[in-house]
Amino acid sequence: MSVEKLLTSLLRYKAWADDGLYAGWLAAQSDLPQACRDAGHRVLDHAYTVDRIFACHLQGQAHGMRGTSSTTLPPLADLMQSARALDQWFVDYAGQASPGELETPVPFVFTDGTGGCMSPEEMLGHVVAHGGYHRGEVGRLLVLHTGASPPDTFTAYLHAADPRRRHGA
Repeated sequence: MSVEKLLTSLLRYKAWADDGLYAGWLAAQSDLPQACRDAGHRVLDHAYTVDRIFACHLQGQAHGMRGTSSTTLPPLADLMQSARALDQWFVDYAGQASPGELETPVPFVFTDGTGGCMSPEEMLGHVVAHGGYHRGEVGRLLVLHTGASPPDTFTAYLHAADPRRRHGA
């Protein structure tokens, strides 16, 4: 499998897992203490904000942000829709980029004003790994208060996306 195909698959997985987590989080709101709802909302906003920052880096645009969270939290349903759209943007970007584009280092500025440089494939890898870390945080809150959280593994995604894989067919 090529790096491009793997990145696209991982980004599709991220979109699937994000969507499942948001749906599970929204459905559980009435079962969660307010402090837990607030904490999870802030984590989801942070993950989305970092995704937005890296989308700007990939497009060679200044992000204009001074931090990695929104100054005012958007409504949870709006955040879910924005995350869904941005996840699709990442899938489309990875699917359309050439190997040369994915390997070419891109200079950018972090939110603290310091410079950085990463290849697009490294940035996409960061987006996938960073999102997984924070889904785990929110998923743990769900488990603590409801006893379960939505599926969030790459293997679960691969089997959901192509059920024939489940039985080796």
